This record gives sequence, structure tokens and C-alpha cells, in this order.
Amino acid sequence: MALRLVFMGTPDFAVPTLLEIVGSGHQVVAVYTRAPQPAGRGMALSDSPIAREAARFKIPVFTPTSLKEPHAIEAVRAHGADAAVVVAYGLILPGAVLNAFPLGCFNLHASLLPRWRGAAPIQRAIMAGDRETGVMVMQMAEGLDTGPIAMTERLPVGPDATAGDLHDTLARLGAGLMVVALGALERGSLHLTPQPQSGVTYARKIEKNETRIDWNRPRQQVHDHCRGLSPFPGAWFEFSGAGRVKVLRTTIGDGGGTPGQVLDDKLTIACGDGAVRLVELQRAGRAPMPAAEFLRGTPIARGVMLQ
Repeated sequence: MALRLVFMGTPDFAVPTLLEIVGSGHQVVAVYTRAPQPAGRGMALSDSPIAREAARFKIPVFTPTSLKEPHAIEAVRAHGADAAVVVAYGLILPGAVLNAFPLGCFNLHASLLPRWRGAAPIQRAIMAGDRETGVMVMQMAEGLDTGPIAMTERLPVGPDATAGDLHDTLARLGAGLMVVALGALERGSLHLTPQPQSGVTYARKIEKNETRIDWNRPRQQVHDHCRGLSPFPGAWFEFSGAGRVKVLRTTIGDGGGTPGQVLDDKLTIACGDGAVRLVELQRAGRAPMPAAEFLRGTPIARGVMLQ
């Protein structure tokens, strides 16, 4: 017998999970997502990716600004759902909402908890140079990503993998993992394991003031910084002939020199130790492009210092 579910999610990362749940035969009776946000050059209001998918399946969509008011909590209870699935929703669920579902609320989190609890686990894992990450299905508790773990899927992090690369892979892995967990929940065979007390780290939100590239750092840290912020918000440097330039892909380079110095005609840049080679870049208002194409339109000579 299929579960009766409420789905709570907002961005692209949540879409594969919603699609897998619907395809598996569970009944999604309501979707909760963030309200439409201004987007594009005209800043017109745009529905979230999850709202657009819910509309395709004719699932009722709710966009409360908070779930803390009594009327919002009663509205959640009124759906009569067995459980809730939460994937990057963006609103805090108070205890009354967590307790509104007889079988509980289950969150898909993109890290190996308790490492990287919080808002930006994919970016922070890469920026820290982690060689492994994953997704976990967790039963939600009132703390920040503190609930017991139901299922885990681990994933090695490639040496040049970006946050965008991992985002897409983890979204697909997580969707399948959530459906397996829901099947076990339906059969009464889902086992929960408390999180370890040691190894807790927090993936704080990415701030604008940490996106500029610091060439004085060691090359591995510069490389991890760039790929961890790609494609959004993007690590960047300034060059007099191009203004602010985002760096979307890098790899470890050869050579060394004064930090920020261009070492060759392939955009190998000296760091605090060693060098990184810039592989893909983006000027403001332009499409991303490989380094060779970028250099055809914006020549940067050997010896130039990037800021």
C-alpha cells in the first residue's frame, strides 16, 4: 500500500526526488515550496523548480512564508499524510510540524553527517578538499540536521570535480535513496541510527566576501576554492582588460612564481606555493568559455599580475 506524503522542497536539487517518489506510486497530496521569487532581467516573479514540477502532476502547491503559526500547522495536519519528505525546502520546520506526521519527516541531506550540517554542504565539502561525500536520508529532529540516519550513499569526489558536478550526481543518487527508504518505511523495516557525537562540522551559507580568489594561498586551496564555488556564486579575480572574471574550472598546474602572476600562455597562475591552470572562465554578461577561447577575446600576457 502506497504512502500518503507531503513533499517540501524548492530548488533543482529537489526535483529528482519528487519525480522518483511520484513514479514509485506513492501519493503526494501536497507540495510545500518557497514563494515565487524575482528572476531574470525583468525581475518577474518566477515559481520554484519544485512548484513547476508539482503543477505538471496537478499536485496542490502551498507557499507559506512560515510554518510556525497555528493556522499553518493545522493546514499541514489537514492533509492527513503518513509522512513528509523534505529536500532543500528553505524554511524551518517547528516541532509541531515534525510531529504532525505519524511516520515522521524525512530529509535528504547532501553530506556524510555529522560532517557539514547546514546550508551549503556540497560547496563546503569541496572547498575543504574532502575526497568523499554522499547523501543521507535522515529522520528530522528540531536541531540543525541532528536527526538519526536511515540510509546513506557515499560518493568519491574527483580531484577536479566542481560543486555543480556533485550537485547533479548527488541529486540523482539521493532521489533513488529516498525511494528505497520510503519503501522500507512503508514495510515497517526502516532502521534509524543516531549520528555520532564526534566529527560535527557546519556548512555555513556562502558569503559574497569569501568568493574572491586569494592567490597567496597554496595551489590546492585555490583549486578547491574555485571548484567549490562553481558554477554559483563563482570564485573570481579582476583583470584591467576584462573587469571581474569568474573561474568555473581549474586544475593543478606546473611551475611557480609571485602569487597571481601569469606563468604561460595557457593561463597557469602562480599561487602561494605551486600554481593552478584556469580551464573555464566567464566574463560578466558573457557565456562560460574554455581558457583558449577566453584568451582569443581577452589576451593576458605572461608575467601579468591578476588581482
